[in-house]
Amino acid sequence: MRLAQNWAAELEGDPRGVTSVSLTPGFLRSEEMLDHFGVTEDRWQDAVAKDPNFAESETPHLVGRALAHLAADPGKRRFNGQALASWTLMDGYGFTDIDGRRPHWGSWFARLRAEGAL
Repeated sequence: MRLAQNWAAELEGDPRGVTSVSLTPGFLRSEEMLDHFGVTEDRWQDAVAKDPNFAESETPHLVGRALAHLAADPGKRRFNGQALASWTLMDGYGFTDIDGRRPHWGSWFARLRAEGAL
């Protein structure tokens, strides 16, 4: 996050309109996590029994789609120097994960906190 902020400050006023952000996924359903839980992509939901948080996991495609939408946005400079999340960009741009889901780690985490589960 600091690197994105520092680059944004250095690039302020750059005539090319370079934008510097940091982008994070939520609970990433990567190959490593699938292996960790002993499941395949087709049966990833079986891992929810081991960790209920995995219900809100996202594929690597979601953060990729977030980046693609951000890169194509002519108004992306409004995000310069910010820390962004795949789910907030999903909300703003209206895309879904490759499986059609809309996993939202931010809402999930807020709900857990409100319920005292954290």
